[in-house]
Amino acid sequence: MLKQIDLRGKGPNWRDLLPVSSEIDELPIDSVREIISQVRDSGDTALRDLTQKFDGVTLDELTVNEKDLEDAYNSISKEFKKALNASADAIVSYQKTQLPEHTVLEDNGLCIETFQKPVASAGCYVPGGLASYPSTVLMTALIAKVAGVERVVVTVPPFSEEGISIETLSAAFVAKVDAVHPIGGAQAIAALAYGTESVRPVDVIVGPGNVYVSLAKQEVAGQVGVPASFAGPSEIMVIADSSAPAKFVAVDLAVQAEHGPGGKSWLVTTDENFAIEVVNELENLVENSSRGENIKSTFETGGYCALVDDLDSAVAVVDAVAPEHLQIMTNDAAELAKKVSNAGAIFCGNWSPASLGDYLAGPSHVLPTAGTARFAGALTVNDFMRDIHIVTSTEKALNRLGPHIFNFARSEGLESHAESIRLRGVEIE
Repeated sequence: MLKQIDLRGKGPNWRDLLPVSSEIDELPIDSVREIISQVRDSGDTALRDLTQKFDGVTLDELTVNEKDLEDAYNSISKEFKKALNASADAIVSYQKTQLPEHTVLEDNGLCIETFQKPVASAGCYVPGGLASYPSTVLMTALIAKVAGVERVVVTVPPFSEEGISIETLSAAFVAKVDAVHPIGGAQAIAALAYGTESVRPVDVIVGPGNVYVSLAKQEVAGQVGVPASFAGPSEIMVIADSSAPAKFVAVDLAVQAEHGPGGKSWLVTTDENFAIEVVNELENLVENSSRGENIKSTFETGGYCALVDDLDSAVAVVDAVAPEHLQIMTNDAAELAKKVSNAGAIFCGNWSPASLGDYLAGPSHVLPTAGTARFAGALTVNDFMRDIHIVTSTEKALNRLGPHIFNFARSEGLESHAESIRLRGVEIE
């Protein structure tokens, strides 16, 4: 069920044994560009045509009625209402701790004041199709709200002719979003970036999705702000040994795999016998899971068991893959976690499954995938903000700094830059 990669005793060339990710020319970039072009040219008509083509749903309205959000919330169970609100509280509480501080630097007559201003609008893409993801509504829209974004909209693929699931609409009600559009795929990203008759364009687009969605976000980057991470199919790596219950490890490998094909699910261990135990548990779990086919499809393309010499080698494998989620289920897990450089989020110990982060820990579950954890992290309030600097100089400070500015400008051949200093009477050596 997990393809084995034996890295024990392989020396410095062990990286050559790791599976190679798909090359960019194998990805559907031409199809994505065509979809974006169609939406830019034909607006709402394209959105309806593409939704019929890809989702098999005929859309009458491209915006969900506000009352439908409240009706959805009122129709869900009391238990799920409590879960939604508990998650919302955790997200808001954590994200408030991430708000940047206003800073002022005073340096001999030069004052630099830095403040953060939120973008005016944000679009949150929420996946659909194989499942509904009310958690992703909260994990994107609420963060934008905490950042101070004035207009927050959500796009979700229609679940069926009935539209978006009531669970997802309920989350939109809790998050107090300003609009919900029943649109998915690359066409939703294009609509958010360029606007249509029914969808107003936004300044930033966030949220996970399939490869079409992720590629579309890369295509529109520059027209709108897009966080640097590639938030694609879900991934998990688990570093574990026999100190962890094999059934815990097995179920946590399945947790992210049940999202369906295209993701990664890796076990990294020093103990071959323990790996066999985990695989046996996995087989039993998949056999009895209602989403067994989704789990199998992920394991077929992205399921691996890496056998390593020691835990430092396990960390090296993790850093090479740079997974979205990392669980460490060993003795001294917290100490081992400090050695990891490349992971979207790390969960330590037997009682910290990644599902805790998916729903209720507080940090966003929108995390970097496809190796982008090498340079990007979780979605935060900072993804909805810009730093703005106010620079004020006294005459004395400019007299002190002016000669350096003058010489920089002359070295770059920018005479007007140099003149802006000389004409103010600054003495140039």
